[in-house]
Amino acid sequence: MSNVTLEAAEEIIAAVHQRAQALGKAVSVAVVDAGGFVVAIRRPDGARPLTPDIARAKAYTAAVMQRPGPMLKKWQESQPVFFSQLSQLPGAALPIMAAEGSVTIKKDGEIIGGLGIAGGTADEDQQLADDVLASLGYELEFAAWGVAGKPAGPGKD
Repeated sequence: MSNVTLEAAEEIIAAVHQRAQALGKAVSVAVVDAGGFVVAIRRPDGARPLTPDIARAKAYTAAVMQRPGPMLKKWQESQPVFFSQLSQLPGAALPIMAAEGSVTIKKDGEIIGGLGIAGGTADEDQQLADDVLASLGYELEFAAWGVAGKPAGPGKD
């Protein structure tokens, strides 16, 4: 399994910050590898103090759950107890945060990491993530788990 490199993480972060600045937003950005371990986190001047931690939790979630936050959100809403228990697992490094601005980094069909953005509105965080990853050649398509209309998790499809 390959992972997102530091060079790629810094390229993603720079692109996010450039686009966020054009929107007049100071957002924190985190990139983790496929196992959820931090590759790089940046909090620009003006970003709120808690945003790096939120971005890291979003990136971690996208990597270890292997799906973007918006896809996980529906599953979380249907099974809130399960999701709250995930964050209590002894091996869980961070809370599972199924939210906008949480996108799995996928290249050549392989999941190589997670991207988390925090500091804009939910829609802005998500749009920044999608736009930057698409512009840099990463894949944004992920198969749904389970059958249509029936929430399911990994290994249940």
